Amino acid sequence: MKFDAKRFDELDNKTLHHIFLLRSEVFVVEQECVYQDIDGKDINSIHIIGKKKEQIIAYSRIMNLNSEFCSIGRVLVKKELRKKGIGIKLMQKSIEKARKLYKQKKIKISAQEYLKKFYTYLGFKHTGKRYLEDGIPHIEMILN
Repeated sequence: MKFDAKRFDELDNKTLHHIFLLRSEVFVVEQECVYQDIDGKDINSIHIIGKKKEQIIAYSRIMNLNSEFCSIGRVLVKKELRKKGIGIKLMQKSIEKARKLYKQKKIKISAQEYLKKFYTYLGFKHTGKRYLEDGIPHIEMILN
């Protein structure tokens, strides 16, 4: 498995199409959540793309939020490949890249609540903030 980190302007049309297709498959269709996935934030994000045999199977995006925080979001692994350690590798690469780009910043995530154990394993701490986002329970978590 290979991971690449790319700015929006480094993505070719085919790759961008596959990213949007995969995000739609997971966040809109699978999770039955109607929301605006293409939100204008991709242009200023770093895209972490996990490929196996040139097929995108994992993805996340890193955003610079403010002077204190950056964030990792839109974290996904293709449905049929989950529970095989790919999500951990994806997040490790995402954290590594975020720390390299935004050295002193804390990393904030908006985690689906059922994934709290997964993100805690990676070192994130729950801030206590719980909320609904698009009808799905989420929690705010921070990695110092």
